[in-house]
Amino acid sequence: RWLRRSPRAGRRGQARSDAGPVTRIALFQMTSGIDPEANAKEIVGAVGAAAMGGAKMLFTPEMSGLIDRDRTRATAHVVPEGQSTVLAQVREAAAGAGIWVVLGSLPVLREDGRWANRCFVIDAQGEVAARYDKIHMFDVDLATGESWRESNAYAPGEQVVTLETPAGQLGLAICYDLRFPALFEALGRAKCDVISIPAAFTVPTGAAHWHIMQRARAIEASAYVVCAAQVGKHQDGRETYGHSLVIDPWGEVLLDMGGEESGLAFAEIDPARIAEVRAQLPSLANKQPITT
Repeated sequence: RWLRRSPRAGRRGQARSDAGPVTRIALFQMTSGIDPEANAKEIVGAVGAAAMGGAKMLFTPEMSGLIDRDRTRATAHVVPEGQSTVLAQVREAAAGAGIWVVLGSLPVLREDGRWANRCFVIDAQGEVAARYDKIHMFDVDLATGESWRESNAYAPGEQVVTLETPAGQLGLAICYDLRFPALFEALGRAKCDVISIPAAFTVPTGAAHWHIMQRARAIEASAYVVCAAQVGKHQDGRETYGHSLVIDPWGEVLLDMGGEESGLAFAEIDPARIAEVRAQLPSLANKQPITT
């Protein structure tokens, strides 16, 4: 039911390297809908399946708990994080399975009445280890006629967020953040081993830019990039691109879940590969400040 692809061995097929242990991760590619309870059930199932598959961490997409472009209808489900049934159920599932979960994002109600597009990193005890609010708002008019004004409802975040996890130092971004190099410059300076970029990319922009930009971010940060994505036709009428990815620090695509179906897949984070790439191409060490 859950596993779409066979577990993929690491680059060398090893269980451990001199730089530290290889960490098995899982990605859940979703087609989230307008009912948070139904979405929570899907995520909780994936948490258990990921743990059974040997993963230490599970990554889910942007807006895992709710995708609804009808903001009037969605308002009833956008609540303070302490009242979020999706967050509560995923925390309980993570603690029960003993696995970290990077819950790509949920819409939450801030104290000032604005909404935030917020990522939660949940540790293996079910505690919230970090939060990141999406910084860059998706305000665009596409040639297809699609128009998006994320800033009409959501307030942008202001903080760059990194933390230590079983896969190493993790940096957080969300979807449209991908297009803004300054954020990834900051994550590179923080020497992140892994950068999470959950997304709900539109099909036109995904077909044009998704793979190219994700590979570029991995290369410039000399880090793994993990991109859990929404896929397919959603209940609110939108269509998302899919192609959840894991990319190594050299820019090699280790996992591509395709653009057709939801499901679970596995990959491995090898710290020896990070050290190898940074030794061969020390761009982080060689970086110089630019003045204008």
